[in-house]
Amino acid sequence: MASIRFTKMQGAGNDFIVVNNMELGLDPALFPAIAKRVCTHRVSLGGDALMVADFPQNGGDLRMRFYNADGTEGEMCGNGARCLARYAYEKGLSGESVTIETVAGDVYGWRQSQREYRIKLNTPEVLELDYPVELDGVEYECSYVELGNPGLPHAVVHFPGLAQKSLDWMRPLGTALRSHPAFPKGANVNFWDIEADGTIRELTFERGVEDFTLACGTGSGSTGAVLTLRGLTQAKPVCLTMMGGQLKVEVEHTGGKVTGLYLIGDTNIVAEGVITDEDLVF
Repeated sequence: MASIRFTKMQGAGNDFIVVNNMELGLDPALFPAIAKRVCTHRVSLGGDALMVADFPQNGGDLRMRFYNADGTEGEMCGNGARCLARYAYEKGLSGESVTIETVAGDVYGWRQSQREYRIKLNTPEVLELDYPVELDGVEYECSYVELGNPGLPHAVVHFPGLAQKSLDWMRPLGTALRSHPAFPKGANVNFWDIEADGTIRELTFERGVEDFTLACGTGSGSTGAVLTLRGLTQAKPVCLTMMGGQLKVEVEHTGGKVTGLYLIGDTNIVAEGVITDEDLVF
């Protein structure tokens, strides 16, 4: 039986189980199986992902190891990085500013208040504003973004009337687009719509979770960048509304190139304790 200290955190409804491998000293090869177990709702803690704080390798304050609920390793997670920035501050691993090493590159974070954190997302290495995708005879207005290198892939898909569609109705579409041949690495699919009152609504089907999540930080960043570069919003910051609440995105750009992308939002320390799952054996 395992006994692992954890912190449960959430940001805009994305929930994470955070553990400190600088104390645990576990072989990273174990984490995919641990993630699949502890992220399973009803039979264990449940969460969108397992985040592991580990020793930095390139001069940062800490390293993020990120494992989706299905055990696959993710390049980076925006809301996860905001939560990890707070975790690092609360646990004395960093000051009010932090450098988090990720697979996709370094992520910088700043404490804005007790709960609000701001991070600089990985700069888009690929950004195709006009990237239409055809599925079952229907062409969808789409842009394609990869954040960082190796890039975290995002499809940004305009879907008019998004608020009127149920998750059950949208799920087959999200599933099909997530694995569409147009996206060789697969993609997180970010549906968006601008409503009559100016509200920007976003709904993300996440690769690795294989379902809709309450929010997606990198998806919000990608969507904010696309809408800004296409001239569809002049808001600074861009405010996006999703099932889990609101996130703000600041987009710095020169011409058609994004030079800085920032994500701001609240964090929540939900619980702390010890995982004593009797079925978690390694």
